[in-house]
Amino acid sequence: MLPRHHEPIVAIASAPGRGAVGIVRVSGRDLGSVIAALCARVLAPRHATYLPFLDADGQPIDQGLAIHFPAPHSYTGEAVLELQAHGGPVVLQLLLARCLEAGTGIGLRVAEPGEFTARAYLNDKLDLAQAEAVSDLIDASTEAAARSASRSLAGDFSAEVHALRDRLVELRMLVEATLDFPEEEIDFLEQANARGRLAAIAEQLDALLDRARQGALLREGIKVVIAGQPNVGKSSLLNALAGAELAIVTPIPGTTRDKVSETIQIEGVPLHVIDTAGLRDSADEVERIGIARAWAEIEAADAVLLLRDLMRVGDPTHDAGDAAIAGRLPASLVDSGRLLTVFNKADAAPPVRPLNGIVISAKTGAGLDALRRKLLELAGWHANPEGLFIARTRHVHALRQTAEHLRLAQQQAARDDAALDLLAEELRLAQRSLGEITGEFTPDDLLGEIFSRFCIGK
Repeated sequence: MLPRHHEPIVAIASAPGRGAVGIVRVSGRDLGSVIAALCARVLAPRHATYLPFLDADGQPIDQGLAIHFPAPHSYTGEAVLELQAHGGPVVLQLLLARCLEAGTGIGLRVAEPGEFTARAYLNDKLDLAQAEAVSDLIDASTEAAARSASRSLAGDFSAEVHALRDRLVELRMLVEATLDFPEEEIDFLEQANARGRLAAIAEQLDALLDRARQGALLREGIKVVIAGQPNVGKSSLLNALAGAELAIVTPIPGTTRDKVSETIQIEGVPLHVIDTAGLRDSADEVERIGIARAWAEIEAADAVLLLRDLMRVGDPTHDAGDAAIAGRLPASLVDSGRLLTVFNKADAAPPVRPLNGIVISAKTGAGLDALRRKLLELAGWHANPEGLFIARTRHVHALRQTAEHLRLAQQQAARDDAALDLLAEELRLAQRSLGEITGEFTPDDLLGEIFSRFCIGK
């Protein structure tokens, strides 16, 4: 995609299917021939003009609004023509074909996914974090995620990254000045309090990293698997958390044969909750397949709710089944504290509170608020979504790399025989890792992967 960014492109920019309005968007260096062919007139810049869109014979394909955005005052930084027509799929395909026909002489082609936003990035209309926020805003699954993506698109996240970068650049200048002029008697590092500055940068980075983790939670959420023996109330719990009858609930063990999933939100954080088949030995081939899939979901989960039947706690057979399940759970899940034992059916059981678990009633809703709070705690959520920006896993990874280079720089700066060349190199690497977020030091293959996940026309 990136090596072809000089070629003019066109795409249907509205969602597939029927709608009141559909949009065809063209972007390139010179669109005069396309405008003349479809509109048969010169368009006033950035003004909506109502007119017929003409085919090769001069006959109207449709009537709608045409808007011309001359470069560089457009979304992509190139000249952009936007045609707003009636939203029928056939009409839009006819307009797309007509644009390609009219643009043959300038090499007009159909855009690849994300190519319009990629051009906005390449033409310095957006940095990479802002460009990703465009996709995140479209894909947002909760209101908090949408608002946070909007803040990232406005540049809030980038501004904090740039502020850190500027402080790093200033410190690098001091260190490298000392390296460039070793004959000077003045100790630039000591006089400029370089160690204190380095500590302040590390502290600022830690705060940014924490907020980025929270933003990544808003974007990606966590995958929560409900696991347990048959007939302990897994499907009832999914329905209670979702507030809808998503899974079939009967007293017959083994009713759930395959996974049932639903995304819910708690304080704006998406939780992808998965109800799985009851875990037991079974001769039923279909049920065995469902159980195998349940274990696969458990392996890939961010958190697991091991659901137990409070009415059967103390029954040797039931307790042995729970112990067998617990013994097979991944050690990493248990060691990291991402396993939560939940005792269900409190409404029908004696008032005995077991240790090391949350007591709930999926039927009455008792204890569900405590469970929701615990799920947020397992996810690591503690921020106010109103002050957050959206972030991605790659952003968190880049910030962690930056933090590691700063840690090594601090170790070097603390030495009496500090090697300033090594300190300078760690600061350079820290700046490079930070620059990966906004695209200052991002390889083309990563850019291609990022933008390929966008929808066509955006």
